[in-house]
Amino acid sequence: MRSTCCGAAPGWFQKEACMTYQSLNPFDGKTLQSFADIADAELETKLATAQTCYEGWRLKSYPERATIIKKAAELLHAQADTFAHTMTLEMGKRISEARGEVEFSARILTYYAKNAERFLAPVKLDPTVGEAHMESSPIGVIFCVEPWNFPYYQLARIAGPHLMAGNVLVVKHAGIVPRCAIAFEQLLLDAGAPAGLYTNLLISHDQSNRIIDDPRVKGVALTGSVAAGQSIAARAGKNLKISSMELGGSDAFIVLEDADLDHTIPWAVWGRMYNTGQTCCAAKRFIVVDSVADAFLARFQAALSALKAGDPLDETTTLGPLSSEAALVQLLGQVDAAVSAGAKVVIGGKRVDRPGSFMQPTILTDIAPDNPAFRDEFFGPVASFYRVKDEAAAIALANDSDFGLGGSVWTKDEARGRRVASAVETGMMFINNIDWTDAELPFGGIKNSGYGRELGDMGIQQFVNKKLVRLAKMAAPA
Repeated sequence: MRSTCCGAAPGWFQKEACMTYQSLNPFDGKTLQSFADIADAELETKLATAQTCYEGWRLKSYPERATIIKKAAELLHAQADTFAHTMTLEMGKRISEARGEVEFSARILTYYAKNAERFLAPVKLDPTVGEAHMESSPIGVIFCVEPWNFPYYQLARIAGPHLMAGNVLVVKHAGIVPRCAIAFEQLLLDAGAPAGLYTNLLISHDQSNRIIDDPRVKGVALTGSVAAGQSIAARAGKNLKISSMELGGSDAFIVLEDADLDHTIPWAVWGRMYNTGQTCCAAKRFIVVDSVADAFLARFQAALSALKAGDPLDETTTLGPLSSEAALVQLLGQVDAAVSAGAKVVIGGKRVDRPGSFMQPTILTDIAPDNPAFRDEFFGPVASFYRVKDEAAAIALANDSDFGLGGSVWTKDEARGRRVASAVETGMMFINNIDWTDAELPFGGIKNSGYGRELGDMGIQQFVNKKLVRLAKMAAPA
């Protein structure tokens, strides 16, 4: 079994019957609303509208684009409670976390409205003769495939940069968050976006493939599983189209012997349990130097055991449900497979005995390299615990992974923290924190975690043409 990171279920390879868009409340299992896939004729109309929109949008000035994107951010902030409520009902995120995601999404939109022109300004070069510069221009319609685990943040981090760059977006959101997908599209329309600037698509797998093949589509962005990334990247590559892939993660949480456990333990809990553990850059592999391993494990176990399952709309709830029953069943299967291969369960390992798709916070130990748990990503409240003899062993174990998205190191010695951070093979490393919620910080990984970067200055460069312009008075070579 392999990762279904970031909410992209194996359904990408299944038949259209499995691509139905259904809003189900994972807290009580009730169906909120269902949506049918759009017909091919409607899809063609939407693609044509997007292409027509691009021809005008690409000519807009940065201030003109920013007016709409900034307005969308303001509306998102003003209606944060409404957007958060929809998210919590649809995928079970605790309401306080949902509200925080909405606010972060608004900040991302504001960030690009403010900084896009500066990021894409011409860059002067110094050739040996004459003058030269690099200039940036949009490339067209971008197709984005996005996951359920951050229903608005994932959309904001593509909409902010790529719309401000002058591109337009057609977006296939995850099948279990259709109401969030529709709400975000309406947000842009309410902000004054022209028809076709941002288009939500309720489409099938086959229709998605046809979009990638369509000559009007110039780039493809995916956040999802390794399997989905392999499929979509191959299709984009066959069509010679630019792509970015933000895939799975199995981030190391390295605790050195001089770590301040009073500071580290709360971050360990947050790092594993935020969004009920359904985060690609969550702390997943806890690698602890032996001299502090027992103390860390005891305190970590106690903190996880104190979490209480409840209604995610209740502000006092500390453990929300998984996003769906299917996600819970898969995670339970992974834990069972790990135990069958020799892993030990310190706490948890079962579903919570109550209605809803709840899983007990779980810690696994004694995971040998031949155990499937050693390589797989656990997309939920399951922590893998490893004890190592020293810093070098911690780095080696951190690097012994198919993934390379994020990671962290915990130590009172900042110089040591920087040294370890530089030695770990990953796209992001954090020293004494795991705070990636800053629009200024590029997000992305290496190895099976994908390629390309989102957010920051790098995030807006992904789907623009970098054109060299040179002026020189020089005779042709003889």
